[in-house]
Amino acid sequence: MELDEARARIDAIDDGILELFCERMGLAEDIACAKRAAGVSAYDPARERDKLFRAAHAVPQDLRPQASSLLSLLMSMNKARQQAVFHRDDPQARSALARASLGAVDEPFPAVATVACQGVEGAYSQIAACKLFATPAISFFGTFEGVFRAVRDGLCEYGVVPIENSTAGSVNAVYDLLAEFRFSIVRSLRLKIDHQLLARPGVDISQITEVFSHEQAIAQCSEELDRLGVRVHVCKNTAKAAEAVAQSPRTDIAALSSRDCAELYGLNVLASDVQNSDNNYTRFVVISAVPKIFPGATRTSLMMTLPHTPGSLYRVLERFYALDVNMVKLESRPIAGRDFEFMFYFDLDCPVGSPALTELLDSLDDICDRVTYIGSYTEVL
Repeated sequence: MELDEARARIDAIDDGILELFCERMGLAEDIACAKRAAGVSAYDPARERDKLFRAAHAVPQDLRPQASSLLSLLMSMNKARQQAVFHRDDPQARSALARASLGAVDEPFPAVATVACQGVEGAYSQIAACKLFATPAISFFGTFEGVFRAVRDGLCEYGVVPIENSTAGSVNAVYDLLAEFRFSIVRSLRLKIDHQLLARPGVDISQITEVFSHEQAIAQCSEELDRLGVRVHVCKNTAKAAEAVAQSPRTDIAALSSRDCAELYGLNVLASDVQNSDNNYTRFVVISAVPKIFPGATRTSLMMTLPHTPGSLYRVLERFYALDVNMVKLESRPIAGRDFEFMFYFDLDCPVGSPALTELLDSLDDICDRVTYIGSYTEVL
């Protein structure tokens, strides 16, 4: 068979496949309506296993893996469509709760708000808060948990906490607190982080034997610390480290902190921009006890607990692929009290209100033990 003839035949086959695909998806809705009326679950694992078994024996042996993958993807799209039908008109469906959180089209992100941050004045969280809110009234707390409690108890409308760094990785404590408090993320910010080595006036860098900072900053500046050959001490945050150095009479200690802290605490910059990478960013999120979605939100965060079975994560990723939803972050955290079982956090790049996101939110029950919608929001760069 000539090339053009073979291609023409493939085109004809593809047209037939697409026609059958549309018919199949229409039947999926009919089946879902019938199941819903009969009170039957949308998910039928026995039928799914049987279909995959029959598919494997209906094709030559060398095509069995491809046939199973194709049919598995078709069934995934089918189940997503059925779940959407099951949750249609359900006020407790995740998509309905998301729509209920969506603000008016002309409702901007607040410029003035009470905000909780971890640390003291000059901390990167405070810098982030001032970039996120035009006029924030900031209250400081000693721990991330203190920030969450302040928001929960109504002391502050919002909290600003770091969630990940481009070089040092995720802030695990914040992920764990999101799971515990079930708060919503309403906005995020990528903040460029430049660490300075700060000491009291008159101190020379050759005198420094010990450096104080937050563990993330220490990790981000490990090369400079190794070069200096100093001992390091972990503080609750970088601003607290600068404050401690400023209040100490010692002349052999320094802090890794922001340039703002040098001016704030009367310290000198011994070395500038000492982080390992110049492409050093920390992502901060704004948390709220009240679910809110502001106009223009394009990022969504979900938290899922999956069955402890082979392929459970693959089935979630397959659902993303089937709905053409782009995943931009995947983070796993161990579940307390359950050996080798994990909770997963997903960040998705998908406009709020899009049909794909709506269908996804309502189509995860058959593949997850538990799904928590953390929020849809805009990320500020």
